[in-house]
Amino acid sequence: MIVRGFALCALLFLPVTAGFAQPKSNAIEARLQRVEDELAIRRVLVDYAAFLDGRDFARYAALFTTDGEWSNATASHKGQAAIRQMLEGTLGKPGAPNRANFHIISNPQVDLDGDHATATSRYLFVMRAPDGRPQPSLAGIYKDELVRQAGQWKIRRRVADDIMPTADEWTKIIATQAPKP
Repeated sequence: MIVRGFALCALLFLPVTAGFAQPKSNAIEARLQRVEDELAIRRVLVDYAAFLDGRDFARYAALFTTDGEWSNATASHKGQAAIRQMLEGTLGKPGAPNRANFHIISNPQVDLDGDHATATSRYLFVMRAPDGRPQPSLAGIYKDELVRQAGQWKIRRRVADDIMPTADEWTKIIATQAPKP
């Protein structure tokens, strides 16, 4: 009789405890998903620089949605094909080893909202100086809008904002701001 009573109590108690355990499990799963999403987005940011510097324009363009947009203060390119053409027009045909320059991506900040996200990161563009040594030449901020498509994070829109122009550009800026005699 005691065993039956214990079994009955256990059966009655099980649904109650299962109900309490479920929200914690869902919370952990949601937190884990956020961490995985942020890591995947950070990977997109790093792959962007790696594919660009490695002159792998096909993989670079594939980081964007099919209607993705890349823009800066002077130009805008929409769609993977246009983005790839922009790179080929600026950097030449893909495949040749790049030993002239590279990008450093840092300080990523990612904000998630379901299948949408925004991210900002800083970049430093390093080129070979006349004496052959690496020299920082341009610094800026990337502002990204990303979406999850078919389980992968893609860039919907990237804006490159130069915050520290090259010395030549800075000279032109100063010249235009100088008081006229």
